[in-house]
Amino acid sequence: MPINITMPALSPTMEEGNLAKWLVKEGDHVSPGDVIAEIETDKATMEVEAVDEGTVARIVVPAGTEGVKVNALIAVLAGEGEDAGAAAKGAGGGGAKAEAPKAGVKQDKAPISPPVGEMSAKQTEGGAVPPASQSGKTMETGRSTLPPSGLPAISPTGGEIGKSSNGRTFASPLARRIAKDAGVDLSAVKGSGPHGRVVKVDVEAAISGGTAKAAPAGAPVAAPAAAPAAKPMSDETVLKLFEPGSYELVPHDNMRKTIARRLVEAKTTIPHFYLTVDCRIDDLLSLRKQLNDAAPKRKTEKGEEPAYKLSVNDMVIKALALALRDVPDANVSWTDSAMVKHRHADVGVAVSIPGGLITPIVRHAEEKTLSAISNEMKDLAGRARNRKLKPEEYQGGSSAVSNLGMFGVKDFAAVINPPHATILAVGAGEERAVVRDGQVVVANVMSVTLSTDHRAVDGALGAELLAAFRRYIEAPMAMLV
Repeated sequence: MPINITMPALSPTMEEGNLAKWLVKEGDHVSPGDVIAEIETDKATMEVEAVDEGTVARIVVPAGTEGVKVNALIAVLAGEGEDAGAAAKGAGGGGAKAEAPKAGVKQDKAPISPPVGEMSAKQTEGGAVPPASQSGKTMETGRSTLPPSGLPAISPTGGEIGKSSNGRTFASPLARRIAKDAGVDLSAVKGSGPHGRVVKVDVEAAISGGTAKAAPAGAPVAAPAAAPAAKPMSDETVLKLFEPGSYELVPHDNMRKTIARRLVEAKTTIPHFYLTVDCRIDDLLSLRKQLNDAAPKRKTEKGEEPAYKLSVNDMVIKALALALRDVPDANVSWTDSAMVKHRHADVGVAVSIPGGLITPIVRHAEEKTLSAISNEMKDLAGRARNRKLKPEEYQGGSSAVSNLGMFGVKDFAAVINPPHATILAVGAGEERAVVRDGQVVVANVMSVTLSTDHRAVDGALGAELLAAFRRYIEAPMAMLV
């Protein structure tokens, strides 16, 4: 019986992903544990392993396909002793229940189509119905819309594919949206997709090359949906403010869309309030230097290197973790039914990567040494920038640190990252005039701002947490005992 391979859910919140690369081809034999594909989520690229043994009978979703829904059918295996051709014809029947990817859903690359007449549009044994875009047949009649080799492509209405008999241009939904946002007339864009279909790259090329024509004034425009009073400016309104040709459109990738959605959710559903303190860091800088100077040397491919090299951020992570341990009522997450009180301080650290940011988590940070935190952060940050983190390495946590001090930012307020109830924004350490024992002296001072979810952490509790953090920063030897 054919074995269906479906799009896996690589995290609890994953709804769709991009099938970046196939590492096998049709006809290859695979065993459980073999890596068969690479899947891109919003923040990472992950390898997918085979669960069953068999021969790859058919790859349903080609490499490079975007927006593949979780549980959608992506490939079919032929079991031991089973004919691969027969298994390919039975794609979707038996095996795991799967929802095949729908035509045009964030896909500018057409799915692989079987030969004409190879699949019927009737329901298969397993209940899955092959979509028209994959079978090449209309759902009503089963009649093929794909031409024999060497003949022009004809649509069900008799016109050539790419243009319908009534002059309508065939284009992917993404290409239509980009063209609409840029005011481009799709009928003037030459399509490079299957059968002349206009895809995203065609519209972008027309815009960047200056060959795009404005959409006709009489073009039908969908009626605007009802919107709240505080409706943001539409894409069309924004673009009208700029001179045509003075900008380029860069479509959002999955990461940027996810960041935008979560930021709006956080700012509109979490009642933020902010607490700021100044921390003297002269003793911390002195201790950091002593510890780095005392680091043992180890042999590497590059020669002898210190076993660790502490940063101020490493010490901030440790100080926040210890503060959360000391003030356990602030080490919480809010849910509508209960307060989640964490037993450990799992501190997320914002890491900037191309196209956005990600927050890998140092688990049980209150129990780890400064050198362990430092080396773990170097590893997490390196893999984050290469999008090689596993979901469990950046999801969850009980609080977070966002440090912009290395960019010279004096102070700022960070947006809470659910399910956290707090996040600490760290500014640059700088020399300032302070009063000590009645005398004005120069000291290194660092401003930090705690953003707090008022539902979970009240003002006094947030102040207590911030005071505990400040004690560890200003008396850093306490972090070593």
